[in-house]
Order: sequence, then structure tokens, then C-alpha cells
Amino acid sequence: MSVAVAIRIPDEPSARAAVEVTDLLQRAGHTAYWAGGCVRDLLLGRMPLDFDIATDAVPDRIETLFPRVEWTGKSFGVCRVLHAGFAFEVATFRTDLSYVDGRRPERVTFTDAPTDAQRRDFTINALFYDPRAGRLFDYVRGRADLADRVVRAVGDPAARFREDHLRILRALRFAARLEFAIEPETRRALMEGAGQLTRISPE
Repeated sequence: MSVAVAIRIPDEPSARAAVEVTDLLQRAGHTAYWAGGCVRDLLLGRMPLDFDIATDAVPDRIETLFPRVEWTGKSFGVCRVLHAGFAFEVATFRTDLSYVDGRRPERVTFTDAPTDAQRRDFTINALFYDPRAGRLFDYVRGRADLADRVVRAVGDPAARFREDHLRILRALRFAARLEFAIEPETRRALMEGAGQLTRISPE
């Protein structure tokens, strides 16, 4: 679902450049939104550390639209677009297929925004925002969890932690940094899955 939300966009060079990147994708006929942590932080009245952009433009198309692209995972549709002196992560909407190493999916398929939201870690990180239209896209009730100050896994929390064990630490980090509570089912799955952390790198 989408709703009109007047988020105050900081009058900062990085925010203006992020709007320009989103605009360029939209003018080329693509869906493009700010995604994840930057939307969460703006709704909380915080200045985002960075602006991530999600789009239906596939990797080869992104390369044709931006002169400076650094691929961090082309098969996953993830790159850094260099624009106006800033680097923005631009990712194609995707759904993740099987995970085998407890960190990254083996393969992905490109998809749309509602499906992309379902593969994200926590509801407060699965929000999309169109900065020009002033519309918030919330497919997982993330805005309600922000209002309630809750960290909640998207979907089945045990499945989310099995897919990517690092999400266990991310849940704790978000709860501590934002001073949010961890939703009970998410907390239970976190505690039961804590032993999986031995499978990720110490870094």
C-alpha cells in the first residue's frame, strides 16, 4: 500500500543528489524509490548516513543510464552509482532464492517492490519512499512498528535468521541504537538461533 507522507528531506547535497538519481531512473520509465534505512531514519527525524535506491531497472539498463557505476554484485543487481560527488547503492528489486552459507543467497530473481519488501530483514527497514511524489510504500506494516518503537522480523523470524545469521546482530544493534524493543517472536527466534553466529566471520 502507498500513502502520501510529507517527509522533510534535508537540504543537504547528498539528499539533493539522491533525489536526482531517483528522478533520472523515473524519467527513463522506471520505478525508483529510496529504500530501507534512509526511509526509516527520515521518518524518525534523523539525517540518514546514506541513501539507498531500489528500482525495477535491471543491471544492464542501469549501466546505460549512469556514466559511473561500480558493481558490488551484478548478478544480485547491486551497484554503487557515483553522482555529484556521492556514491549511492542502487539495487534492482529482487527475491532471494536458497541460502547455503548463512549469509548470502545463491541466486536471485528480479521482481517488484512488494516482493522485494518480503525478503528484507526487519519491517522498519522494508519501507520505500518516492521523494518527488511524497509517497510512502509500506508492504509489511513497518510504519506501525516505527511508531510502536519495535524491531520485528519480516515474515517468519526464524527463517530470516537462518537465511542470514548476521541479522541476529543487526536486530540487537537496531534495538540498542534506536532504543526500540525487540518484538517477542523475533526475540525468541534470535535467542534460539544465537549459535548460528559461529558460522559468520568475526569481522
